[in-house]
Amino acid sequence: MKVQVITLFPAEFLPLVDLGVTGRAIRDRVVDLQVLNPRDFAHDRHRSVDDRPYGGGPGMVMAVEPLRSVIRQARKMAVQADQTRVSLLSPQGKRLDQVAIRELASRNDLILVCGRYEGVDERLIESEVDEEWSIGDYVLSGGELAAAIIIDAVVRLQPDVLGDDLSAAQDSFSAGLLDCPHYTRPETVNDMAVPAVLLSGDHQAIARWRSKQSLGRTWLRRPDLLQQISLSKEDQALLAEFIAEQA
Repeated sequence: MKVQVITLFPAEFLPLVDLGVTGRAIRDRVVDLQVLNPRDFAHDRHRSVDDRPYGGGPGMVMAVEPLRSVIRQARKMAVQADQTRVSLLSPQGKRLDQVAIRELASRNDLILVCGRYEGVDERLIESEVDEEWSIGDYVLSGGELAAAIIIDAVVRLQPDVLGDDLSAAQDSFSAGLLDCPHYTRPETVNDMAVPAVLLSGDHQAIARWRSKQSLGRTWLRRPDLLQQISLSKEDQALLAEFIAEQA
């Protein structure tokens, strides 16, 4: 996978290269990360990328040029230029979720455009941007943090990145549900013991307990997620059992 990020602040992506799972994937060339700065495509002596908004108002707006030039250059450098979609990180975009992350992770190319200031000239969006993504109903100073989140979430779904493919398969939201609780040694901490079933060695019982806890935790914390999926009869029985235990 090739990921190209268009940003006025390339240094914000240095931690991705140096740290954690994402950094290892980049160093191992599982993912090719490139950062492009629109200022490098500006032709005036001030390397301008923004200007005052028509109609008045506070702040500045990112201009069509040099953004258009850098986006078109990114398209040319893509693995599959004719199939590459340009994504703008924007509060007005479609809400990002794990389903969307899986689709993004299946692509050969990502071009992520990080907006700044009061936004981007709408004509640039209409002519060069294929989709807009939002990570939540709040406003950030720019799209860099949102782009970093997408990169991290997408990279960990690439084959062999986590070392064990089950790690990603068991994450929260992978099946539309929150993850079950997890425990490690020691067995008792401040009189709080690990659930006995996890010490039993009975893998079938453990799998059943984890499924029930995942369903129950979703019911307690994110009941809206349960409305978006179809539960099997077994899952319905496990959830009913969890609810009865809570009562």
